Amino acid sequence: MELHDERKQSLVAWLATIQTLQYEAIVPMLGDASFRRYFRVVTSQGSFVAMDAPPAKEDCTPFVKIACLLRQHGLHAPHVIASHVEQGFLLMTDYGDLTYLKALQTTNVDQLYGQALQALSRLQHCHQHVETALPRFGAAQMLQEWALHKEWFAEKWLGLSLIDIEKSLDACYLKIVEDALSQPQVLMHRDYHSANLMVIPEAVGILDFQDACIGPVTYDPVSLLRDCYIDWPDARVKAWILQYAHLLKERHVFVSHDFSEPLFLRWFDWMGLQRHLKALMIFSRKAIRDNEPRYLQYIPRVLAYLERISSQYSDFEVLHAYIRQRVIPATKRVMSSCALSS
Repeated sequence: MELHDERKQSLVAWLATIQTLQYEAIVPMLGDASFRRYFRVVTSQGSFVAMDAPPAKEDCTPFVKIACLLRQHGLHAPHVIASHVEQGFLLMTDYGDLTYLKALQTTNVDQLYGQALQALSRLQHCHQHVETALPRFGAAQMLQEWALHKEWFAEKWLGLSLIDIEKSLDACYLKIVEDALSQPQVLMHRDYHSANLMVIPEAVGILDFQDACIGPVTYDPVSLLRDCYIDWPDARVKAWILQYAHLLKERHVFVSHDFSEPLFLRWFDWMGLQRHLKALMIFSRKAIRDNEPRYLQYIPRVLAYLERISSQYSDFEVLHAYIRQRVIPATKRVMSSCALSS
């Protein structure tokens, strides 16, 4: 807490050096699953958002770079008004509090997802301008996330031993990796979901893009349409993802790839397995390491995705058995124990 207090004091001192900024209040905002903190800076001319990203744990430079890139391509990313990258402070435009997660309803979901998918198609298409400047989301990254899943979710949170099936599970996961690498590689936001998209007039505000990289074309669509925080019937998800696939085809993303709807649906499903196995790791690690259990409530939804999708492909019989026979029962026990002790 003392460190946070010192950083807030430093942030306030830095804001005071911005001559055009005469603020009246600095109000904490709900953060994300990272070490960053956000504050709303209230002024008589309107509000702004200040980011506090401790340099030892976060780097502001990618945020500034990607924000500029997205804005150059007509996308609505926050404008960085002032920055002190060495200290980890940014001041930027404020898109308000109405996230997609708060706004989505059955009556507006087609409209909002339509806008989000249009924006995403533009975001992914601008990879041609940054391919050499961004890291790649490749085999090494995916295998590291799988190792972390086994460590934090299976072993530390659920207390499971995977010795007898680990090699078989690893073989399943390698199929996912190989399939991801076979997809068109585009600019990948990496957290394109309802909590990071803002409803603004006739557009979508895009946040939390600092981890952008070059990666598989279906990673961001699956983050949006099979969101950890909100879900929709499979028939609607299929319609949206095929709509998006044809949008990408119009933008010539598949120039060097054969394209078919069944292939794109398989890419989407298998990429979702990778994404959701990672989500289980993130949520359990936040609870264990960072004492932030609020993300545990989303684990049942993520497990439902994994159980359902893994059941549809013979390649993942071992993964399906792992989820159904070991993970789901163990999760129920652990969450029941957590509820009893709270």
